[in-house]
Amino acid sequence: MTANTHASRLERRFAALKEESRAALVTFITAGDPDYANSLDILLGLPEAGADVIELGMPFTDPMADGPAIQLANQRSLAAGQDMLKTLQMVRILREQDQDTPVILMGYYNPIYRYGVKRFLEEAAEEGVDGLIVVDLPPEHDDELCIPAREAGIHFIRLATPTTDAKRLPGVLTNTSGFLYYVSSTGVTGSAAPTPEKVQTEVEAIRAHTDIPIGVGFGIRTPEQAARIAHFADGVVVGSALIDCIAKADTPEAGTRAVLALTRDLSAAVRSARQ
Repeated sequence: MTANTHASRLERRFAALKEESRAALVTFITAGDPDYANSLDILLGLPEAGADVIELGMPFTDPMADGPAIQLANQRSLAAGQDMLKTLQMVRILREQDQDTPVILMGYYNPIYRYGVKRFLEEAAEEGVDGLIVVDLPPEHDDELCIPAREAGIHFIRLATPTTDAKRLPGVLTNTSGFLYYVSSTGVTGSAAPTPEKVQTEVEAIRAHTDIPIGVGFGIRTPEQAARIAHFADGVVVGSALIDCIAKADTPEAGTRAVLALTRDLSAAVRSARQ
């Protein structure tokens, strides 16, 4: 498969959903949580459960932008032996049965740097990764990873927040592709979300500066919340609520079932939001 195939998968998905007049459900799980086998079962089950785009977390020892739920998911994953090789392997296995669902690797620069940027990008493109979200690499460091990723046919998805002002926004949008991830609340992942009305105003302000899709995340936990965001956003990102399904389950298998059940409920809410 060529890098161009990977690069256009995300664009095709958002274009198709725009035709359907609905938002994408973007689901986040941490690769290897609670262990490799069950994490792979979740990953393979997400598209059928209604995930339109999958964010797969690359586990890291110090996920400073994440709240307690995802921090603990990283700890569980690393304790179970997850590493970058296994994470890329998971994407390859998904691609054997699903050529359409975009997969974005999300995390921090350190594991990529340690793996080797060139090696990482070559293998990620080969296995079918469509995009990267690297939360601790600002636009000032685009030469490190963003530009090489785009040259490899992998989208580089940036985050904007309520504190991203008009002066900062053009820098955030430069070299961003695939979609813009709007972090609707300041603080760590899993924080309480602001009102949908406030988020809508902020998203519309960003839309005046860019044509790329805007996904909204942080603090969306229920189908009802997802539906409210889906009224105006191009994508609804849910992570901590799915991670909590794993953490609270009596067995890993029960966690897998709970994640996929919540995904189905979220998907139904997102799909019907604009009807």
